Amino acid sequence: MMSKTKLTIIYSSTTGTNYQLAKWAEEGALELGAEVRVRKVPHIRPPHDIDTDPSKIALAEATRDVAEIALEDLDWADAIIFSTPARYGVMTAEVKDFLEKTGGLWAEGKLVNKVVSGMASAQNTHGGQEAVLLSLYTAMYHWGAIIAAPGYTNPVLFSSGGNPYGITVTTTADGTIIEDKEIIRNAVKHQAKRTLTIAGAIQQLKKIETVK
Repeated sequence: MMSKTKLTIIYSSTTGTNYQLAKWAEEGALELGAEVRVRKVPHIRPPHDIDTDPSKIALAEATRDVAEIALEDLDWADAIIFSTPARYGVMTAEVKDFLEKTGGLWAEGKLVNKVVSGMASAQNTHGGQEAVLLSLYTAMYHWGAIIAAPGYTNPVLFSSGGNPYGITVTTTADGTIIEDKEIIRNAVKHQAKRTLTIAGAIQQLKKIETVK
């Protein structure tokens, strides 16, 4: 079942935190034999805002070959994982800008029953990480998507911070994750696998309905 499940991982990142979360999610998904696409949302800020920061320059170079997200990547996927920094307690402008371009798919009903999960980061412990995920999920309700939040479905979620909405992390200004990276990695992999498990179950239900 899992070998046929298709996952698109969408991240917004300028210093590398959410790119790292996306790569850990990819790692977990590949362990289940899923087909995976990792996609970045394009920057919409002025180039000089990125070009003068060493950590941002390094990330841009490291992710030069990562494709930018396209609507086709949503249509293709059975499941979608978003990873975004906090911006005043909501998702980045880049992620919001992309979501506002999905109206055509929404109108055609192509986003219905997509299984969606989210991850987030901020530069302090109470920087709005949970609010970011709730803002993301609000948009997903309009899609008719199925939210695959991790809840407390694995002990690792307690040691990684205990956020039931999705894995969240705290970072330094240069994007370094403050929490234990191995714990966060395992928590992200669990979230990815849970998302795929739910997506796989939805696929099975669709097959049964087709037979009927």
